Amino acid sequence: MNPVEITENNGPVILSQPHGGTYLHLAADVPAELSGKLNERGRALADTDWHINRLYDGLLPEATVVEAKFSRYLIDANRDPSGTSLYPGQNTTELCPTVDFDGQPIYQNGTEPSPEEVEARRKNYHVVYHAALSEQIERVRKKHGVVLLFDCHSIRSEIPFLFEGQLPDFNLGTNNGSTCDTKIEETAVSVCAKATGYSHVINGRFKGGWTTRYYGNPAKGIHTIQLELAQRTYMDEFPPWLYHEERSANLRIHLKKLLSCLEQLISTFT
Repeated sequence: MNPVEITENNGPVILSQPHGGTYLHLAADVPAELSGKLNERGRALADTDWHINRLYDGLLPEATVVEAKFSRYLIDANRDPSGTSLYPGQNTTELCPTVDFDGQPIYQNGTEPSPEEVEARRKNYHVVYHAALSEQIERVRKKHGVVLLFDCHSIRSEIPFLFEGQLPDFNLGTNNGSTCDTKIEETAVSVCAKATGYSHVINGRFKGGWTTRYYGNPAKGIHTIQLELAQRTYMDEFPPWLYHEERSANLRIHLKKLLSCLEQLISTFT
């Protein structure tokens, strides 16, 4: 299986999905026994953006999708490849995580990845994912003159190790307005605010990960925004992480409106 799955389409929007994968070894450079190095917590893959591709499937028919098939426990495609923290002073996980979102070890003692193994994973997964994403950004921008990269994420709504209390349902991130045109941020906030029964925040605990921050360059026609969904909006936040059809169907109505409004808006920038 390829580390990245790409669905090319002709619209101005790209949906990036770096955390929905569950595969632990796809390339020869990464030992197949990796899953044997993980402890019980690690093998549970609890921090996966469960069902994210299914949730967004078909919502924006002309959107291109770039989806990582490998687990974020192998390497996190939404982290700075240098290992620099995106949230200095706050708890987070590493480029190649050794703890989960609860701050608990995911490897058996003494089997954590060496610097050499981290570098091998970076080359075979992180670089490959972002090469594919960069190629699609340039293809879409060449076609339309602009591109909107919408980074799709989800997370458990209560994780004391990472944040206090309960997350809002819709967590929009633009790195404090720097990664996209103001109209894009305003439109996204407006749509989420009108979604009856759902809460929202802009640039709260999640201001946009490395993908959003790295690619966002409005002056060059590259606009980026991240949406971190509280998983309670469409699934169980506990094993076996069941997808709820009724819950997700209602959520998809609002996600479709959000994506459609952003697609219409970005089309006026050309």
